[in-house]
Amino acid sequence: MNENSATKGDFTAVVLANKHIRSCYYRLTLQFFQDGARAFAAARPGQFAEFDLSGVSVPPAEKLDEQQAEMVQRDIILRRPFSFCDITAKDGQATVEVLYCAVGPASLRMTTLKPADKINILGPLGNGFSMPQGKKTALLVIGGMGAPPIQHLAITNSRQNKDLYQLVFAGAKTKFYLPFEGRIDEISSQIGFPIHDFARHGIESQLATDDGSAGFAGPVTQCLKQWLDENANETKPEQIVIYACGPEAMLAEVAKIAAAKKIDCQVSMERRMACGIGVCQSCAVECRTDDGKTEYKLCCKDGPVFDAKQVVFEKKIDAIL
Repeated sequence: MNENSATKGDFTAVVLANKHIRSCYYRLTLQFFQDGARAFAAARPGQFAEFDLSGVSVPPAEKLDEQQAEMVQRDIILRRPFSFCDITAKDGQATVEVLYCAVGPASLRMTTLKPADKINILGPLGNGFSMPQGKKTALLVIGGMGAPPIQHLAITNSRQNKDLYQLVFAGAKTKFYLPFEGRIDEISSQIGFPIHDFARHGIESQLATDDGSAGFAGPVTQCLKQWLDENANETKPEQIVIYACGPEAMLAEVAKIAAAKKIDCQVSMERRMACGIGVCQSCAVECRTDDGKTEYKLCCKDGPVFDAKQVVFEKKIDAIL
């Protein structure tokens, strides 16, 4: 991947909305102005930003269970990385949508953000997805909270490349943990548009849940493989690109499927990115080199998006799926 051209900086964002979607999922809408607006308007899908949440309020005790109440009292020293699910620019302003899950001390505090609040944000950072030449089909694979960068990519593709066919595969343990807005019903699933966040952009999708509560019963990777097998005579491998974001076990399996079918594949990796700019060296990803050896690259600087063929996934992961 080549480094993206968007200029990063330290900016202040204003909160426009902070909506509870379902379960632990929230959608935060931020607005940037002037230099911040120009920087984030040029951000590519797959990039991220580091949020300073040290000064954000603690939620009221009555809204937390015992474990959360204890957790949220911890000091927030380091910034937290978040990717984007959409960015729109107009009239010198940039609106950034962030999907997050309130599970840790920092993200639980994020739930208290309200319109007109301000946050200090460093970004956009890292390298995002790219579109190889000659592709006619993009298969986008989501595992749980891997949704934001894939959603951003799908929306951007729909705006910039009307001739590209896109199909989203979204998986979770159960339908209650699918991080999307709107109700998932039987009729919309039958016509290929079960996820409203994609359907409103004309993008088809398929669901997969481990418990079979929605869509395909089983891992999302099996749903992907089934589609590729069924459409083998209609789609040429060299005209397809696969994009994926989710748990590493899922990414390993997606990479395995793509390699077996000789399909280009890009994966968005997740690591603890304490600084976001390559200084702390805490987010190493083992990658293959052209001479058959391996080297470590930084998820925050060289990634988080990597060519799936380069990533050395842990051997123990192969046995999970």
